[in-house]
Amino acid sequence: MNEAIRSLFPATRNYCYLNAAAVAPMPTTAIDAVNWQLNDVSHNGTLHFNDWVDTKNRTRTLVAKMLKVLPEQVAFLRNTSDGFASIANGLTWKAGDNIVSFEREFPANFYAWRNLRDRYGVELRLAHERDGRVDLDELISLIDSGTRLVAISATQYASGYKADLERIGRAARSVDALFCVDIIQQFGAASFDLPAQFVDAACGASHKWLCAPEGCGILFLSDRARERVKPTLIGWISVETPWDFDDRDQPIKSTALAWETGTGGAALFYGLEQSLKLLHETGIETIEGHLEQLTDQLCDGVSGKDYDIISSRAKGEKSAIVCLKHRSGLTSNQLSAELEANKIIVSPRGDRLRIAPHFYNNFEDVARLVEALP
Repeated sequence: MNEAIRSLFPATRNYCYLNAAAVAPMPTTAIDAVNWQLNDVSHNGTLHFNDWVDTKNRTRTLVAKMLKVLPEQVAFLRNTSDGFASIANGLTWKAGDNIVSFEREFPANFYAWRNLRDRYGVELRLAHERDGRVDLDELISLIDSGTRLVAISATQYASGYKADLERIGRAARSVDALFCVDIIQQFGAASFDLPAQFVDAACGASHKWLCAPEGCGILFLSDRARERVKPTLIGWISVETPWDFDDRDQPIKSTALAWETGTGGAALFYGLEQSLKLLHETGIETIEGHLEQLTDQLCDGVSGKDYDIISSRAKGEKSAIVCLKHRSGLTSNQLSAELEANKIIVSPRGDRLRIAPHFYNNFEDVARLVEALP
């Protein structure tokens, strides 16, 4: 990638940072924007409040453009878990309903559904992992006329498996179930077209592949989902005209913005806007191609070492996440600690070592990792 991009990320000068699937470093442009807003409050108080709101709405438009949806279908929450909880709690459930998902989903995309199982007797059907993959045939076979919701990650956090969202979405739509997707491990690393993929709801956040501050959760609700999911937390900006303080009978917003209950961290959106601009200017397709080259290089490099590649590298299934397992018993925690001692940053995930480069990484970073792997 362009060295100008790399220069915006000081972490690349301090480390061989290959951990975007955990928390990505922020570019200096985002840090400067966050600091500008905080200084604005320090010096001017509320004088520029409308500018803060405008920044949040511009950021919403950028998110919507990346997902190919409408801005009014995107709400900002605290995190990914809030999104799933909002969907789970906003639907009416009864015993006999079922939810179809995957056994190794990240907990944010599990506990909301487990809570429904425990409270209402909803059946939670989980497809198994097979050779680092979600068996889509098995997953789809679990969907039937009692399925109310299908929940899956676009890319799996512990394997890097990239799902065929359109195929799953069609299967969910065929029984009138909602299709809910965790986008956090793909958003900023690969493209989305949520309407074309039959996605009804999506949840994510800002601190991974979007290279932005923590605290900006993202909830997408299609019009179809909006008709079924009801907001369970209502605040002063959830209504149609929130600044009309005297009208206490006004309706709740008819869009996803009803899920925004009050003011949030304005400075965070200044940072997120700048990071999204950088991703837009670079081009998601360009980024995706670069990450494919880096991860292909990684897999080629470890092919002669004592590692199994857990992640599928099949066309349509490989992602920017590569998970390795040492054949001779070195644990992922041991490997991660040894690499960190050499200023190479990755993550242990269960018995797997997870490597997640982003667009600020280059071929030299991957070569350095491969050489350092014991």
